[in-house]
Amino acid sequence: MAASAEGLPPFSTVQKYFWHWCDEGLLRAINNELVMAAREGEGREASPSAGVIDSQSVKTTESGGVRSFDAGKKVKGRKRHIVVDTLGLLVGDVVHAADIQDRDGAPAVLKSILKRWPWLRHVFADCGYAGPKLRGALQKLGTFTMEIVKRSDSAKGFEVLPRRWVVERTFAWLGRCRRLAKDLKRSIESAQAWVLIANIRTLTRRLARA
Repeated sequence: MAASAEGLPPFSTVQKYFWHWCDEGLLRAINNELVMAAREGEGREASPSAGVIDSQSVKTTESGGVRSFDAGKKVKGRKRHIVVDTLGLLVGDVVHAADIQDRDGAPAVLKSILKRWPWLRHVFADCGYAGPKLRGALQKLGTFTMEIVKRSDSAKGFEVLPRRWVVERTFAWLGRCRRLAKDLKRSIESAQAWVLIANIRTLTRRLARA
């Protein structure tokens, strides 16, 4: 196998391993192990019991694939829908079209963590997740409870909200990865993989500093 001038493997070899790791769930498994290690390093139980859910709309490029228009955020692209623990560590993620409302996309994200994190059943969320439709969908999934964290009616300007700021910080951490400035990928699977890769990088640096 010939290496490139920079000493890197051929593109085809790297791509092969990338898709193999995606298909086998290796990136997800690495992320989960690092989350547990980071939680134990903070004196917490390895498996979280509560989390925070939110989404982020990002622009896509002309590479194609699934995309649509988020009328609320005025963004044409996709949504990264994530669940983090109360430390802000990523435990679940789904990428979908931007026009899917948060309350409609939430069941798919929460379903993705059912087996991975069996104790995480209480979820904090913003008002975009309120309403009977989502409550009905969650009853079909299992024992999830949703706590809506509302902004005070008397608040003026910016206000840091309990729990909700944690997931916003996670989006900021992910945003440090240049590849996530836009959704550059044609396939949803690849887009989700790069979210995991960015989070794995954050976790390995966190653990190295511990």
